[in-house]
Amino acid sequence: MIKHFDKKAILSADKSFRRDFVNSLTGYKSLNLIGTKSTSGKTNLAPFSQVFHIGASPPLIGVLFRPHTVERHTLENILDNGFFTLNHVTEAFYREAHHTSARWEESEFQATGLDEEYLEGFWAPYVKASPLKIGCTLAEVQTLQINGTVMVIGEIAHVFVEEEALGEDGFISLEKLGTVTVSGLDEYHVGRKLARLSYAQANKPLKEI
Repeated sequence: MIKHFDKKAILSADKSFRRDFVNSLTGYKSLNLIGTKSTSGKTNLAPFSQVFHIGASPPLIGVLFRPHTVERHTLENILDNGFFTLNHVTEAFYREAHHTSARWEESEFQATGLDEEYLEGFWAPYVKASPLKIGCTLAEVQTLQINGTVMVIGEIAHVFVEEEALGEDGFISLEKLGTVTVSGLDEYHVGRKLARLSYAQANKPLKEI
């Protein structure tokens, strides 16, 4: 049986129900740990599921942040010095990744036992255990007028990826990386490949590639 919710029903629902309900509507989302460092040198690590591709030339990635009405270390570090890293999460450390969302006094790296890694002189720390690491520099910031959400656009400066997952055509196999995805705010999944399909053209059958 299908249950219907209109806008009024969504807005009148309990706050925690509404949060989990709306966060689940878009389906599986990417999961990245964002690594930053303050101008004083304190590192920060936090999980983000609102990370998305913007363009390939130049290579751009977008990240959404909740309204900057309270202290948000990740966002503030990015605005202060312009550097951040995106780190894929695997089954080996998804619990630690989730735990970084807690309000720690010390660095989340130290609090959760995840190791920092610095590569190619980049200011922000990477997660050493991650099989796909992306170093980004701040390109643009926009505040959405509709609800105060902040969109940060980062330009990709570095990518470090496990070689066995990288195809000759540039395709990265998330299945080979063991990348974990998330639904809602707190349910984690490991992807299973169904098929990779050929470029879609009218009146031509699809092929598995």
